[in-house]
Amino acid sequence: RRPVKLIASDGSEIILDRRAAMVSGTIKSMLSGPGNFTEQQHGEVTFPDISPKVLEKTVQYFYYKLRYTNHSGPLPEFKIEPESALELLMAANFLDT
Repeated sequence: RRPVKLIASDGSEIILDRRAAMVSGTIKSMLSGPGNFTEQQHGEVTFPDISPKVLEKTVQYFYYKLRYTNHSGPLPEFKIEPESALELLMAANFLDT
């Protein structure tokens, strides 16, 4: 499977495993939904309203969720800085994670 490229508001890019990107219902729909959209053809999605810092933390969460889904036992903490909590919450809501 080809990797996925996510592009933040400043044009910076994060390349990640497609399985991790599919944690997001929004990204999954963009990459595998019906039709022939640019996102599907190129495997990249631009988020003009998500800052690089928030996008990076969101991608870390995708990998965390992928790794620990169906995990038994205590989960390690996923740390979120209080000053970015609101922005992360809004991004998570938009990304359907």
